[in-house]
Amino acid sequence: MSEGSIRRRPGKPAPAKDAAGSDQVQALTRELEMMKLILDSIHNGVMVTDAEGYVTHFNKPYGQFLGFDPEAQIGRHCTEVIENTRMHLVARTGVPEINQPHRIKGQDMVVQRIPIKKDGKVIAVFGQVMFKDVRDVRKLADRLSLLESKVEFYEKELTSLRATRYTFDSIFARHPAMIALKEEAWRAAAANLPVLITGESGTGKEVFAQAIHQASPRRRHPFVRINCAVIPKDLLESELFGYEKGAFTGAGSGGKPGKFELAHHGTVFLDEIGDLPLEMQPKLLRVLEEREFERVGGTVLMRTDFRLISATNQNLSVMLSDGRFRKDLFYRLSVAPLHIPPLRERREEIVPLAYHLLHRIAEDSAGRMVRVSARAEKTLRDHDWPGNVRELLNVLERAVSSLAGEIIDVTDLPFYLYPHQPEASAQDTLPLKKIGFQAEKEAILHALKASGNNKSRAAGLLGIHRTLLYKKMKKHNLVLQPSRS
Repeated sequence: MSEGSIRRRPGKPAPAKDAAGSDQVQALTRELEMMKLILDSIHNGVMVTDAEGYVTHFNKPYGQFLGFDPEAQIGRHCTEVIENTRMHLVARTGVPEINQPHRIKGQDMVVQRIPIKKDGKVIAVFGQVMFKDVRDVRKLADRLSLLESKVEFYEKELTSLRATRYTFDSIFARHPAMIALKEEAWRAAAANLPVLITGESGTGKEVFAQAIHQASPRRRHPFVRINCAVIPKDLLESELFGYEKGAFTGAGSGGKPGKFELAHHGTVFLDEIGDLPLEMQPKLLRVLEEREFERVGGTVLMRTDFRLISATNQNLSVMLSDGRFRKDLFYRLSVAPLHIPPLRERREEIVPLAYHLLHRIAEDSAGRMVRVSARAEKTLRDHDWPGNVRELLNVLERAVSSLAGEIIDVTDLPFYLYPHQPEASAQDTLPLKKIGFQAEKEAILHALKASGNNKSRAAGLLGIHRTLLYKKMKKHNLVLQPSRS
């Protein structure tokens, strides 16, 4: 250490040099020089005071940050060097202060003040500014915010996965078209290409999406879902890309990472991609092509690695010609297209699928396995199933829940499934008002299931106004359950 780096406090005489101990002095000098090199090599700012608060050491990085000559601070009292310092107070109390905020030159810093003791007495205090720039603290806060959001997301995903975790074993396939589709999906899972799954509501698009993810190299990373149809248009961008602090009214105080950020190394599943607003489509295209984006209200370019699977029950070809969907985005999304045929196009699979679903219902409810009568089987085969597998599952669950015996017959099925009521015996009574009431209820349930619980579409199927549909739903005490693709 140079002679100016450690100075005596005023009033103390210089110690006399012992000529006989010159070797010791040289060794001590070398040791002090090494200590100075170490202190000056520390990235953070370092200051050391004696037990009375006078500066004994001051490293170069701290001096450069503050605009001071480090050697000129040696021997000065710490209160003359650093604003709002507490080094002398720590020397007095002997209590360390770890990770404390300290405002220096208008910036909020994080500091450590550690008393150094010998024989139980404080002989010095080591002070360190942990970050040279508050932006370093900001980066750490951003990383912490992202980690907290990921933990929250993983907790929700874990809860969800305990309830439903679909693999290719979950997909029932007996029809040649479904067998070929599963094989095609298997091949898509091994690649890293965007997949577009099309099919009517209720065909099982999310089941295929999860199965592809579970069979892919990304299966150990997140599967992040987002339904473009249910998120308000104004919030969709912040959901996908995240937002910075104060980006808009109501934004969280620490900002929030978006779905693309949370899905790093995993899979993003965009359901109902046909409902993606036109102004959002070029932004999604850029993320797909560049794998980079900015949070809403942010200026930092973020990079992410994810695999995109999208799904829709709409005819994107018609939307392309109408200008409601960008062609360049469509071609980017449909590198690996998969189309799930509706249930009415594979009627020979309906009854085996019904038994497969009944087995699953029995397992989930720890109940008994029931059978389906020949008349009920024919009714199931003859129905067009506009709600597809979701509608079939709903019909079977309702039948099982109200079944007294072990065989599901035609009379155990919803009214709308069969065109004619079974003939009534002389002892039976079928009040017209009751039949009409039940038929109306079943028709509403059928329309809701066929439209994926979309009330506007259901009203259109029934040929009534949506307001009238609300009134009739209230009359029949119908409450919608959340739908799954």
